[in-house]
Amino acid sequence: MRVMFAVSGWPGHYYPMVPLGWALQAAGHEVRVACAPSQTAALMATGLTPVPVLDGMDMVFLSRLRYLWDAQAGNWPYPWRPLHPLTGQEVEDLREFDFDRYVSEHTGQTFGALVRSFDAAVRLARSFRPDLVVHDPLATEGALAAAATGVPAAVHLWGPAGTHEAPEHGLSLVPEYPPGTFAKWKVRELGAKTVRHVIDPCPTELAPPTEAHRLPVRFVPYNGPGGAPDWVLDPAEKPRVCVVWGTSTTRMSGPRSFLLPAVIEAVAGLDVEVVVTATAEDLAAAGPVPDGVRVLERCPLHLVLPGCAAVVHHGGAGCTMTAVQTGTPQLALTFAIEQALNGERVAATGAGAHLPGHLADVPAIRAAVAALVEKPGPAEAAARLRADLAGRPTPAELVDTLVDLAAGGR
Repeated sequence: MRVMFAVSGWPGHYYPMVPLGWALQAAGHEVRVACAPSQTAALMATGLTPVPVLDGMDMVFLSRLRYLWDAQAGNWPYPWRPLHPLTGQEVEDLREFDFDRYVSEHTGQTFGALVRSFDAAVRLARSFRPDLVVHDPLATEGALAAAATGVPAAVHLWGPAGTHEAPEHGLSLVPEYPPGTFAKWKVRELGAKTVRHVIDPCPTELAPPTEAHRLPVRFVPYNGPGGAPDWVLDPAEKPRVCVVWGTSTTRMSGPRSFLLPAVIEAVAGLDVEVVVTATAEDLAAAGPVPDGVRVLERCPLHLVLPGCAAVVHHGGAGCTMTAVQTGTPQLALTFAIEQALNGERVAATGAGAHLPGHLADVPAIRAAVAALVEKPGPAEAAARLRADLAGRPTPAELVDTLVDLAAGGR
């Protein structure tokens, strides 16, 4: 069987797909990954085969654009202003970025890039002739390639956010397009309501909302290449708390969202062992750490968490799901709609806590982490989620289901 993956321009969106790619290849199937050139190196590091033919969208720019749009609509809870989408500086006035002008000046360019990307995906599908297309929710190119060539497609989710979120959440994971957008390829429409199959890596209590046929799979963490020192395997003398900070948060939400120094101060004030994993840039910005705090630069999270009593992170799906898979209670400090949704849904299971980022000062963070470490409930709930996840089909066990799906779609 030939399988075409299509991915959007952010590693966190497709890293959850990597173990399935490995499983397909190990079973003797061919896998090609349609991507933007910017994702080639990250995909090559996974061992999968990238085909860099798509026009990648700048995810940081799009996030800033969305945040400013929300702020202009009055949906901005933070005591600071959002970033200018182009300059990355905090706006002095919410109206200094003219959306109408931007749309009038850039619609043609943006639509042209989309058409090029759509064309490239369809051309790849017609030459590679896949039996199945698997894509992340934002990679419309995968849905179009499947529809244009008459093969089934499955959306691979990356976490608790689903393809059919309630309107009040303000989150639309699957892009919607105006009528006629796909007429060139003889496809009537694409969007959430045309999604037929969803690969869901979440335990039952975190089941993402979807109206599609759900294909459950066990989340297997892939957090990028890297290693860890041998001491992470040793039992800690005190409860070990991991602090990890997302590389994108500050770029999207501004310097005031950089909570790493506050988190380190908060956790170091408890009777725990503190492990911080972050990029060199973020570690430098955080400044000197207290004595006894262990620092790991770019260490894959799944190598650290098994020995931890709790983890503090920014609410990204990768951190959220890795903590679920390792049975680690988690505290999410969030600055975006999807991250907040992740944090709220985990907190609702009892396996973690959520603090909106603008409310996360040192005392609040310290109290939340103390509750995760000292009370039995969070660890018990996290163990329950882990056990549920362990009972789901592995990526290798999902392969036969996908073979049947491909055979039935022809």
